[in-house]
Amino acid sequence: MNRTGLLIALALAAVVGLLFGVYPKLDLDLARPFFDPIAGGFRASFDPALNGLRDLSRLIVTLLVAPAALAMVAKLVLPRRPMLIPGRAAVLMVATLALAPGLLTNVILKSHWGRPRPIDVAEFGGAQQFVPWWDPGGDCPDNCSFVAGEPSGAFWTLAPAALVPPTWRPLAYAGALAFGAGIGLLRMAGGGHFFTDVAFSGLFTFLTIWLMHGLIYRWPATRISDRTVERALERLVLPLQVAALRRLRRGRAPPPIDRPRAPGSRPADVAPEGG
Repeated sequence: MNRTGLLIALALAAVVGLLFGVYPKLDLDLARPFFDPIAGGFRASFDPALNGLRDLSRLIVTLLVAPAALAMVAKLVLPRRPMLIPGRAAVLMVATLALAPGLLTNVILKSHWGRPRPIDVAEFGGAQQFVPWWDPGGDCPDNCSFVAGEPSGAFWTLAPAALVPPTWRPLAYAGALAFGAGIGLLRMAGGGHFFTDVAFSGLFTFLTIWLMHGLIYRWPATRISDRTVERALERLVLPLQVAALRRLRRGRAPPPIDRPRAPGSRPADVAPEGG
């Protein structure tokens, strides 16, 4: 997560964006080998083993983020106890998964960028018109092709890769990129996405992780410590817990006890007769 990685990512994005912007049919050319005109569909979409790999990829992402999510939940429930994993690592992993595959990919882009999927365009037996990657005005109404959702989640594994010891970090980065590219190829083979959908899902996910890693770890003006994360969660939760305990105790207060009155005495709120 340094400037060299950022420059390489931006350079690759510029090349892909310009090349496929000028020659948008390249997306169709890269998708065509996966299409079977005799069967009338994309081969991988019929293969249960390949579809099982999609489920496995989602499971891998879930297992990777689970320790971070559980550590934050445990801290919110038991704020006085130390977190199970370093606070910054938990924040980086949970925040980047929520922001990149979650908010940016699935909420903003896929819901509003109307590019049809390969399986839906007329060139591959569908009813919608193909549009290049830069055109948000396609026929797709929702859950569209740009950008690729599952590859975005697979490329998110760059976040935990950034947290491994420096000796192993290059290997972890290579594994994360291979995982993202492999799931992207799988989705292309199934007719779910074009090449540019996969490429830009990787770029946007990387940029999100690069920015969050810089804010939390690298940049002096914004970087924080693990203890800062824990104190912030404690300040968020402890006042709520104290208020809840006070209300609970008030609700369990014993009812007032009626003391016996002396014979002939009147209740305090009853006025004597006469005048």
